Amino acid sequence: MKSTLFSVAAFAAVAAAAPAKNNLLAIRQAAPAITDATILNYALTLEHLEDKFYRDVLDKFTEGDFEASGFKAPFYANLKTVSKDEQTHVSFLTAALKAAGATPVKECTYDFDLSSVNKSIATASVLEGVGVSAYLGAAADIMSKNYLTAAGSILTVESRHSAYIRDALAQVPFPSPFDVPLRYNEVYTLAAPFIKSCPSDNPPLPVKAFPTLAFEADKNPKTVSAGTKITLSTPDYTVKAADGKSQIYAAFITVTGFVFADATPVDGGFTLTVPTAPEGGAPITGQSYVVLTGCNTTVTDDTTAAGPAVVEISP
Repeated sequence: MKSTLFSVAAFAAVAAAAPAKNNLLAIRQAAPAITDATILNYALTLEHLEDKFYRDVLDKFTEGDFEASGFKAPFYANLKTVSKDEQTHVSFLTAALKAAGATPVKECTYDFDLSSVNKSIATASVLEGVGVSAYLGAAADIMSKNYLTAAGSILTVESRHSAYIRDALAQVPFPSPFDVPLRYNEVYTLAAPFIKSCPSDNPPLPVKAFPTLAFEADKNPKTVSAGTKITLSTPDYTVKAADGKSQIYAAFITVTGFVFADATPVDGGFTLTVPTAPEGGAPITGQSYVVLTGCNTTVTDDTTAAGPAVVEISP
């Protein structure tokens, strides 16, 4: 195994730059054991975010706004159905937690970029994809068969939401034969920028946000596929090895394992070439996730330096 320790100075800068850390303490103050109740509250945290997002979108924009932006009927009506699904997921998980004698988390305060219909639907696509990956990543930890079945039934609906919205954005609706599982902290890192604050009496969850890693459209090709050179931005911080010279890697997450690429430091981030998955492995296509690490054989929370970034990769 080739592994690199990151410098204390780099991690100090990273911690200072991590998104919305101070106002998210209500979510992650403590680190209780992962129980079914913890997982349900983790899922409920995400469902609250999606629920409020769709309600805000539908409150701000009319059917005419959507049609003027290129989203023809029945997209607006179907988006109302998606919103209703998310509200139902919130109600179901809340009731399940109460029935189990656990305290369900309440809705937080969020910050969504709703400056246009197109930006809102692009965000919806990312959120739905992350939701699928969150349920998939947590499934193996669920002990109760009933909860596992219920979570699976929500996952399949989120997957249909994702495919429908991707198609509306002229993206391949089902770009890969496999979805990508994400760990708790990876999901939370992607959700954290949307969360401004949470009720102080919400049960804390054992999650933390890694430093932000961004795929910025204006710094990258319009279409990305295997072999494309891309730039990942590390806003307001740097990542470097403790010895100042060891290799940093970009690790693409797939259900069959991590696929690594050398990451080259540049001003404000790193460049890399999108790798091809090894033969027999899940392809790196569709809504993909990449983290920075000092290890080129596996990735853990301890070896993750930043990310994940979301990168849309063409088949």
